[in-house]
Amino acid sequence: MRIDAGESFPLGAKIVNTSREQGVNFCIFSQHAQGIELLLFDDDQAPKPSHTIKLDPQVNRTYHYWHIFIEGLKAGQVYAYRAYGDFSLETGSRYDGDKVLLDPYARAIVGEKNYDREKAKHPGDNCANALRCVVVDNDSYDWEGDVHPRVSYAETVIYEMHVGGFTKHPSSGLSESLRGTYAGMIEKIPYLVELGITTVELLPVHYFEQQDVQSGLTNYWGYSTTGFFAPHSAYSSRKDAMGPVDEFRDLVKALHKVNIEVVLDVVFNHTSEGSHDGPTLSFKGLDNQVYYILEDEEPGLYKNYAGCGNTIKANHPIVAQMIIDSLKYWVSEMHVDGFRFDLATILARTTTGEPLAEGHGAITVLSLIEADPVLAGTKLIAEAWDAAGLYSVGKFFELAHWFGEWNGPFRDDVRQFLKGDKGSVNTVAARLLGSPDIYRRSDADKNRCVNFVTCHDGFTLNDVVSYNGKNNLANGEDNRDGSNDNCSWNCGVEGETKDPVVEQIRLQQIKNFMTVLFLSQGTPMLLMGDEIRHTQGGNNNTYCQDNELSWFDWDRLETHKGLLRFVQKITHFTKDSPIFNHEEHVGVATYSTDPHIHWHGVNLDDPDWGEDSRSLAFCLSYPKSDERIYVVLNSYWESLTFELPPVSKNGQWCRIIDTSLDSPNDFIDFDEAPVVDGKRYLVKARASIVLKEKKT
Repeated sequence: MRIDAGESFPLGAKIVNTSREQGVNFCIFSQHAQGIELLLFDDDQAPKPSHTIKLDPQVNRTYHYWHIFIEGLKAGQVYAYRAYGDFSLETGSRYDGDKVLLDPYARAIVGEKNYDREKAKHPGDNCANALRCVVVDNDSYDWEGDVHPRVSYAETVIYEMHVGGFTKHPSSGLSESLRGTYAGMIEKIPYLVELGITTVELLPVHYFEQQDVQSGLTNYWGYSTTGFFAPHSAYSSRKDAMGPVDEFRDLVKALHKVNIEVVLDVVFNHTSEGSHDGPTLSFKGLDNQVYYILEDEEPGLYKNYAGCGNTIKANHPIVAQMIIDSLKYWVSEMHVDGFRFDLATILARTTTGEPLAEGHGAITVLSLIEADPVLAGTKLIAEAWDAAGLYSVGKFFELAHWFGEWNGPFRDDVRQFLKGDKGSVNTVAARLLGSPDIYRRSDADKNRCVNFVTCHDGFTLNDVVSYNGKNNLANGEDNRDGSNDNCSWNCGVEGETKDPVVEQIRLQQIKNFMTVLFLSQGTPMLLMGDEIRHTQGGNNNTYCQDNELSWFDWDRLETHKGLLRFVQKITHFTKDSPIFNHEEHVGVATYSTDPHIHWHGVNLDDPDWGEDSRSLAFCLSYPKSDERIYVVLNSYWESLTFELPPVSKNGQWCRIIDTSLDSPNDFIDFDEAPVVDGKRYLVKARASIVLKEKKT
């Protein structure tokens, strides 16, 4: 091998193929290391490197960047690093030359078969049991003219889903080799099209640490990132090193062909290296003081704003650059369409952990994300809180104007209203309007408010109406984990039941949730499996349950075909109606050409905003499309009769939705919808109706 000094850019392993030289340029950052070794392996399971190359700081170092060019190396080369320096808890330095380290910019990661997390924690050489990196060729993949769908927020329906869990259940009908993989998900794309979603939001697909849970369990969700540039290899049906990279691209390309966007749930707030007693896999061993926020008085310990052992120092220039580079890589090389940022307020903390002051004026990783031209036009969605109590829902735009936000209050307020809590009518009215009490912006599309009633973290929708309390014993933490405040109601019986009366209420409530979710201004997000009443048996924290408790059960498509039909119908109904997919602000009782709402009660023009009210009626109008919708939400435990608004000349009200009716009468397409006779409508207890005006 001919070895050259190499270049300090780009970071990572870059294939060089010019008339002058062919090989690979390696570059890695380490400010405080005293020495770096590059390890080359013959394959991903080799117990020792075939070559260990010591980088000369006089030749192979430029400022804090260590680099080397090796002629003749090609795509598929397995490599890793060792870093040498001080191990000093007084300064926060954690160099350990016995530990094999991943390249933070690795495009593919291998070695799972022999990997042992415990050996990365304790003293001694872990080479035979360490993860390794792979040199990737990003220029050979054929994208076949693939383009980003660029669906507007106003037209977006998000489906939060787990790549593995979507097809891992035996009922998927797929071969065992395809279950739980990117390729398996491709086979099920027609289902997503029929469901009416426009955007899949994938739980983490960055390479993550599956052993980062209690013994005997598996990290299922993936919120334990090890590599920010590498797709998770366990989701690939291919076993070669390039398999995860190309198979993920195949998935993106296939989804784009049917105009479905791909948004990644990304975890730039902590890593799988955990706390002070966690393993040394990459960042700890390369430059612990740079990558993590350390305790002021005890720099041997980590500040833990993520609740997972450590906190990434996102606003350090080097770390911010890595985050930007990762996002750009997934957009430019993997063609994804956006990102949902887990615990995003951590990105709004200083390098010592304090929240950034309002109007700080500083350049931050968030401002850099918004300013980057590669990321322009992507969906950027913040979970605007963290585990240390920094809560910025409705205020995150002050830090990042382009971002949308998960609307956490929507989930809680809609749950409280539909189970009949006192004093919830006013708040649910605000949620229907896009939460103007929270998002006080007149200069932004209201649809950047992402509404949801369930997500991966918490009860499924079936369990919201089936359990008053969580049941997390399977997680091995004596039911201490997971939220204790679920705003749920079991409809009279805890857990599964065959009582037809209870089951009728539960199904009705689920349809009520869907009705409020899809009729509210903002972008709706649906949790995978809610449309077929997926249950987790009351477990509201299935982060470690990689089993049938979490997997999508395809047999339930038949068992709950009525509910599935209802969800399919309501997604397409709202997508096809301009009254639900505009970008304008809804006015209250105005009569301009803008969309407007008029509130009613059981009597016209007489909404009941009192503490004891448990029902709400409104007429939504959109003159530009000549549409009028009348909606009643009755969360009272008795039926109520509502006076209907007068129709336009030659108009008549037609019933689209009545959640108290059985399928298929609970949702009837507008062209076939029955005319509502009379001036009043009896809305059954705990039911919702939607009428639409038809011109004769």
